[in-house]
Amino acid sequence: MNDSFKSVSTKSMAVLLTAGILSGNVLTGCKSGQSMNKTQKGAAVGAGGGAVVGGIIGKKYAKGNTALGAILGATVGGAAGAIIGRRMDKQAEEMKRQMPNATVERVGEGIKITFGSDILFDVDSYQLKPETKRQLTEFAQTLNKYEDTDIRIEGHADATGSDDHNLKLSRERANAVASYLEAQGVKTSRIDEKGYGEAQPVADNSSESGRRQNRRVDIAVFANKQMQRDAKEGKLGDD
Repeated sequence: MNDSFKSVSTKSMAVLLTAGILSGNVLTGCKSGQSMNKTQKGAAVGAGGGAVVGGIIGKKYAKGNTALGAILGATVGGAAGAIIGRRMDKQAEEMKRQMPNATVERVGEGIKITFGSDILFDVDSYQLKPETKRQLTEFAQTLNKYEDTDIRIEGHADATGSDDHNLKLSRERANAVASYLEAQGVKTSRIDEKGYGEAQPVADNSSESGRRQNRRVDIAVFANKQMQRDAKEGKLGDD
């Protein structure tokens, strides 16, 4: 297992452990036996876990320009964060229906979507497959429906091939996804695309299973500045 994979795993575990501890402390502060509804839990976790994890660890991750860092870096926390979270719940459900081949996860106050590169592209290619285009077209419709979000698209590669080739291919793949979404009407100003080559593995590159996980495109969807301000000022409808 290479050092960069160890580093990513350690950081990921730190985020999860910290969020779990903070959320647990907030939620167990309620009276014994008193249940909390979904809204109260969202506000409590947002106020505790969201504010601290997003404000401290999120900024650290954001320096690496990871999808997770983008989401955590946009965390508002508190009641405003709970409202944003419910908005993201609705969007995530739509995205799961639209992209059955992707992994759609609700993370903090945002959404993280992961496509295996073999789903999007042929080997060593950045031309989108026809079946994937259909899913991305529906994805774009949801993005256009909720215009108060920003989108980060990241291309990643495994450790086979040269560093330069992997970096170039990952950039081309991120750009291909971004360009397709823009062609479907998603505003260019909302999209930020990056290619990281093999620099951000999520699995061990010594196995085929690990390399397959590392060949991916990650997409982060999170509240833009206007949505954050509206939520803080009570202008964002809770619907």
